[in-house]
Amino acid sequence: MPDSISRQAQLHPESREFYCEALSLLNRAGVPFMIGGAFAFERYTGIVRDTKDIDVFAHPDQVQQILDVFAEAGYQTEYAVSHWLAKARRGEYFVDFIFNSAHGQLPVSNLWFEHAIEEEVLDIPVLICAPEEMIWSKSFVMARDRYDGADIAHLILACGQTLDWSRLLRQFGPHWRVLFSHLVLFGFIYPGKRSHIPAWVMETLSQRLLQETGPAEVADNFCQGPMLAPLQYLPDIEDWGYEDARLRPHGSLNADNVAEWTEHLYEEHA
Repeated sequence: MPDSISRQAQLHPESREFYCEALSLLNRAGVPFMIGGAFAFERYTGIVRDTKDIDVFAHPDQVQQILDVFAEAGYQTEYAVSHWLAKARRGEYFVDFIFNSAHGQLPVSNLWFEHAIEEEVLDIPVLICAPEEMIWSKSFVMARDRYDGADIAHLILACGQTLDWSRLLRQFGPHWRVLFSHLVLFGFIYPGKRSHIPAWVMETLSQRLLQETGPAEVADNFCQGPMLAPLQYLPDIEDWGYEDARLRPHGSLNADNVAEWTEHLYEEHA
């Protein structure tokens, strides 16, 4: 699999100029950041995607400092969704600043930086999100209009034999079923590559599944579906009386956070 990012050589000059300036501004902000998205995905899988944005991961308490630097440079900046996503835009290009997951339970932390990979993007030294963090964050994207399961399968195909599987299991914690579902599908997608997932991982998760055949110790009307596909599980929450797992005390969001995120999704689909 690739050990460099080749897509930067294929960029349109206007795209290259935008990315170079954005990376320079990030360095000027003087705060730690990591590159994810298409650049990181190609670094691990070799799959090249055309994109007009760059995904930047940063600590939640340092995003405002970054936005201030971009605003001073003439970019339009905003918190698109206050609990997880900010943006800086110039023309048709933009930077996404990601500091949490949409469902609020995967904030960017020091752990992300401890395992990040040193790389160069457009000849500028940067950190790139580790494959474990990419799998962790992508695993919960299962909406009708966007499903990142193929990305996860490709990441496991490329990196499965070198992944820190123990760390990955710890990251998922009580949400291990989400990871398990992707691992089962990987064995279906690449039956000849099932050894990319250590046997002990599948055995561990299979045993957990066998031990949890009954209902969990939560209310009968508890639904974790909105963590995966917010709009598709709106009927459960709004019409059928199910309790939203994203909301406190089970999750980290409040009703305003959920309403803001839902409105953002509707705007994207308009």
